[in-house]
Amino acid sequence: MNELIFIVESAPEGGYTARALGASIYTEADNVTELRHQIRDAVHCHFESEKRPKMIRLHFIHDEVLAA
Repeated sequence: MNELIFIVESAPEGGYTARALGASIYTEADNVTELRHQIRDAVHCHFESEKRPKMIRLHFIHDEVLAA
């Protein structure tokens, strides 16, 4: 696997959640810096070194609401 993609969203209670596409990995953190660390740690725990993806891509989902 060359690349693993995470969908990152703002959590309703604050902070962020991230879930991997194609792997059973989910993590959360209070800020983006901590989230990056949590994602790397989760990927290292989930994959053996020879099967670990070379790149981790974060896809941020941002909802914006405008008054009509």
